[in-house]
Amino acid sequence: MSQHIEIIAEAGVNHNGSVELAKELVDAAVAAGADCVKFQTFKGEKLAARFAAKAEYQKASSGLEATQLEMIKRLELSEEDHLAILMYCKKKNIRFLSTPFDIESMHFLVEKLQVDQLKIASGDITNAPLLFAVAQTHKPLILSTGMSTLGEVESALSVLAYGLCGNQAPPNCSEDLRAAFYSKEGQRMLQEQVTILHCVTEYPAPYEDLNLSAIHTLKHAFKLPVGFSDHSLGIYMPIAAAAIGATVIEKHFTLDKSFAGPDHKASLDPYELKELVIAIRQLEKARGNGIKIPQSSELKNSNVARRSIVAGKKICKGDIFSTENLETKRPGTGLSPFLYWSILGKISERDYEIDEEISA
Repeated sequence: MSQHIEIIAEAGVNHNGSVELAKELVDAAVAAGADCVKFQTFKGEKLAARFAAKAEYQKASSGLEATQLEMIKRLELSEEDHLAILMYCKKKNIRFLSTPFDIESMHFLVEKLQVDQLKIASGDITNAPLLFAVAQTHKPLILSTGMSTLGEVESALSVLAYGLCGNQAPPNCSEDLRAAFYSKEGQRMLQEQVTILHCVTEYPAPYEDLNLSAIHTLKHAFKLPVGFSDHSLGIYMPIAAAAIGATVIEKHFTLDKSFAGPDHKASLDPYELKELVIAIRQLEKARGNGIKIPQSSELKNSNVARRSIVAGKKICKGDIFSTENLETKRPGTGLSPFLYWSILGKISERDYEIDEEISA
């Protein structure tokens, strides 16, 4: 059976700070058939400095706030909000997932909400203290790799390996991290606990920048499951990523692309999300096991589509089979055309009418 591709419906901050809107996003994810719905958990003051500017896409698609912090504070959910959303997810029978953007938020997700997995955002792939803290939870981890080089991915995995190996004290130097990464235990823990997501951090990401072949590069380099966090427009690129082996697909979605906020315009609407899920589930069935053999559904067509060696004209007993009197025609119920050359030059042992299958 083909491997199940996990589909993460990324609500992110598309709730615009409203619990009721967040619940509607949960409903949309459930209706689409996604495996889980993901939010973002953060304390604004711990995420952005007071004077941190917004990204260009944030300026174009969000409100009038001048700084990241002003925008983020408007999108921040309280602990009570999170609990309400989590309980609603349980009621709707869909898995709740969230990305912690600071260590305090990570502890809240693990200890209070008891999430079964954690996602690390692309922007935090160099945030070593957060990576170390997340690894120490021993929760399954998803590491997004937008804006990073292969070396930076390895550095992040080295911190995760160090924490996953049970180290409680921070590393003394980079050699501690390298030793953990290259150790048998470190590699084993990474393989058991970590999934990498290829990602291009732009909203929307241009198709020519998606570099889907990097999915193969990451798989080859780290021998870990690799998925795709997609920020391009539409549903085609995540389907393509799934087709070439992505094990996880993460995609932003919204209730209305016209809403004010940083991510709405580059998100799917509920109908598109459902179409994405349907397409990937069909793709799962289509991938198969890679063994090239006739499938049960096509065997009945074999004799209809293939050919047999037949008399191209009337053949009398004693005639010599030749290219002049033999042809290959449907159906494929007689001698295989692979025997054509071995029959040439032989003497016919009986009479044949035109189109009659040759039996010798």
